[in-house]
Amino acid sequence: MAIGHFSVWDYVVFGAMLLISAVIGVYYAFAGGGQQTSKDFLMGGRSMSALPVALSLTASFMSAVTVLGTPAEIYRFGAIFCIFAITYLLVVVISAEVFLPVFYRLGITSTYEYLELRFNKYLRLCGTILFIIQTILYTGIVIYAPALALNQVTGFDLWGAVVATGVVCTFYCTLGGLKAVVWTDVFQVGIMVAGFSSVIIRAVVVQGGIGRILNDSYHGGRLNFWDFNPNPLQRHTFWTIVIGGTFTWTGIYGVNQSQVQRYIACKTRFQAKLSLYINLVGLWAILVCAMFCGLAMYSIYRDCDPWTAKHVSAPDQLMPYLVLDILRDFPGVPGLFVASAYSGTLSTVSSSINALAAVTVEDLIKPYFSSLSEKKLSWISKGTSLFYGGICIAMAALASLMGGLLQAALSIFGMVGGPLLGLFTLGILSPFANPIGAFVGLIGGFTVSLWVGIGAQIYPPLPERTMPLNLSTMGCNTGSNWTATTVMPTLTTVIHLQAAERPVLVDYWYSLSYLYFSTLGTLVTIVLGMIVSLLTGGMKQNISRRFLLTKEDFMSNFSFSKPQTNKKVEVLNWKPFTMADEGTDNPVFNHMEMNITENKKDSGAHI
Repeated sequence: MAIGHFSVWDYVVFGAMLLISAVIGVYYAFAGGGQQTSKDFLMGGRSMSALPVALSLTASFMSAVTVLGTPAEIYRFGAIFCIFAITYLLVVVISAEVFLPVFYRLGITSTYEYLELRFNKYLRLCGTILFIIQTILYTGIVIYAPALALNQVTGFDLWGAVVATGVVCTFYCTLGGLKAVVWTDVFQVGIMVAGFSSVIIRAVVVQGGIGRILNDSYHGGRLNFWDFNPNPLQRHTFWTIVIGGTFTWTGIYGVNQSQVQRYIACKTRFQAKLSLYINLVGLWAILVCAMFCGLAMYSIYRDCDPWTAKHVSAPDQLMPYLVLDILRDFPGVPGLFVASAYSGTLSTVSSSINALAAVTVEDLIKPYFSSLSEKKLSWISKGTSLFYGGICIAMAALASLMGGLLQAALSIFGMVGGPLLGLFTLGILSPFANPIGAFVGLIGGFTVSLWVGIGAQIYPPLPERTMPLNLSTMGCNTGSNWTATTVMPTLTTVIHLQAAERPVLVDYWYSLSYLYFSTLGTLVTIVLGMIVSLLTGGMKQNISRRFLLTKEDFMSNFSFSKPQTNKKVEVLNWKPFTMADEGTDNPVFNHMEMNITENKKDSGAHI
């Protein structure tokens, strides 16, 4: 089966996407007199409106991992992945109603600042260090994914592409601040939707209508939406996705700096909440697109699976293979698809590198070297950006050794994001949690989730736990039929061999669904934290209500339509805290202190 290859037009489309993204960055670097203060640079001057922020939130977590991973996931395991639609709803409601009100009210820039206000500076340091580890790991995967697509589709040199991505992003980081990142994301969401749409429309035409695609999927067992098996060892069931998925994604939307950063940059709290709810629609739309791509791929390849027939070397390469197969007569369209895979990556990686640089300067360098001038600090920031760019490229090499892209990304977020989510939940919901309890809980949660997560990477769960669906190579006329017939018996013998050698712990503890890693980390952190806090006098401490979620936070949802004459919460009393200027310590974008001449305090809470 001859599939197409990249033409000049594909490179033109791909280059245009990179160029437009860079131009937006340059435009915002100089627009409106440039970025006058660090608040403009890091928070978009707290003047963003809901729609662009919502699209930006959607873009940054729809990186190449989604574009390549989700359709392959649905092709192999069926449409049960769509139950994530319920998960996203729960996650957005929890983020908007539990975490957002507290963060927005405090007017903080860094989510880890909250940990210092609520507990102490050591926990802030723990949070910062965990964030750095987590982001470096994730960024490695995000750089590696599109490079893999490019390598498969175009014969681009894999490591050339990895280094190029890293270099482009590292360069991009020092441009136009939050506004640029948000607006490039808006452009890139458009590119991603266009890439998905072109594949879906062409697949429907090739297969002669949506009815046939759904019919093939149904007969191939791909429409397996409902599986209520409560077994926590099974990879995807209704319960693992709704419960485990909610914990994993709340760790990302509720407390992860790079997401919180954006919705806190909105003008008002109402706009911030609105941005999360609009973003929910975006997440659903993308999930539906990915589902259709996966089902169309199954319908086209149901008699000749390219993966088993050795046309591609990994499931993550199925999507680029499909694109070149069905769109080979349309010059420029495969380029559009690869541009869409690359788009998400660009925004995600650039914000990650900046996050890392700023967190390092703000939380690890500034407190200990207070004599540094602003100019020196901005140079140190650029240096750390460069350093982290290099580290992320090195991590991409590590990602190539890990399993399926999607699972690796989510299990990393689960292992590190779970305990951090537990820490913030303790602070916001439990008035008696104290620093000792929080610290012990964090260490406990981290230990447990790392133990399970690393164990699962060493001893992957057996196929009966992951339950991949049947793939056939009967219709392949490539003469490679023998691979399918000989592989099957050897696969079963391997399973028997493995079963004989695996320790008992492996099939129960390490076989836990990867979505539960986060749940485990969060629950251990919360339970341990509460017990230790009660034992160490947590009831005696006096905590300001501003750091907790209150009944008024929830009730105020219903008051935005009334004229607000009595704005009780508009100005906060900042006297008890000797905090640095608001908005100067955001760990998401490159931290070049933009000559703050007037050292004015800003509560940021205009509710």
